[in-house]
Order: sequence, then structure tokens, then C-alpha cells
Amino acid sequence: MIHGIHIEVVLAGVYALFLVGVTVILEYLARHSHRRSEHYRNSGFVYKRKLDVWECPTGHHLSRAHTDFERRIAHYRAPAHKCNCCQIKKNCTDSNDGRLLESRVDSWLESELRRFHRGISLALLLLAMIILAAEIMRQSEMREWMILGALLAPISYAGSKLSVSFWERERKN
Repeated sequence: MIHGIHIEVVLAGVYALFLVGVTVILEYLARHSHRRSEHYRNSGFVYKRKLDVWECPTGHHLSRAHTDFERRIAHYRAPAHKCNCCQIKKNCTDSNDGRLLESRVDSWLESELRRFHRGISLALLLLAMIILAAEIMRQSEMREWMILGALLAPISYAGSKLSVSFWERERKN
């Protein structure tokens, strides 16, 4: 016992908080790596949302050529005659058909990669909730119930918020 609290309660609480910490770190790293990969893939190009075009570093526009709805990728292509006479073509593309740029139709919040990472995060939160709930059932003192419940409530709330965004795309389809 530590200050009148069973060591099992303390260990369950610490482990649940550890799982929550891992979840927070995974969510942050997933978002960061997604933003970074999107930045490098389209580096130097600026998306003009109102026109639905990408602007290259020399000011030419890449228009949407086609969209692969199955893979949820939009392909934008610059006019071949603009690229072929451009002074930075050798640093941009080796195609004689104009620069091709791929852009994800889904935002980070809707992507399959996000769903994968979110699924891992939800599994960790669910494990933390199961550990805390099982420990609540094992204990008989009100003080320990309150400690475990005080941990379980915000973890359950966070899990419910993450699960809503996890299933969001399924409801749209």
C-alpha cells in the first residue's frame, strides 16, 4: 500500500497513463509525418484552391488532368509546351508531356493512413480503459474507485472523440 492505496491501483493508473501518452505521441507523429511527406512531394508548388490548380515555381498552372477515385488521388499536369521551354525543366521533370503532380483528394483526417494510425490509438485507449475497469471491479474501497474512475472518465471521453473521427468516413459512404 502507498498512502492507503493498493499498489495494484497505482500500477494500473500509471500504466493507463503511459498508454495515453503513447497514444498522444503516435497521433502527433502521424500528423507530422503526413504533413512533411505532402510538403516534400509538392515542394515549390502552391495550390490555388479557388481555381483548383497548382502553380509551379515559375508561375505556370498545372490543371487537373484526371482523378483516380478508387485511390483518391487527383493528377495535375502542366502544359507540355510551357514545361519544354522552361529554364528549370531539368530540375523539375524529365517528361516531355509536362510536369505531373499527384495530390491526395482526402485530407489527413479522411485518409486511410490516418484511419490506420487512429485505429492503433483507439486500441491503446481501449486497453487502458479495460485495465482501469478491471481494476475497479477488483477493488472494494470507495477511494480507489474514485481514483480509477477519475482516470477512466477522461480516457473514455478521449476514446469516444477519436472513435467518432475514425468512423466518420464510413458514414459518408
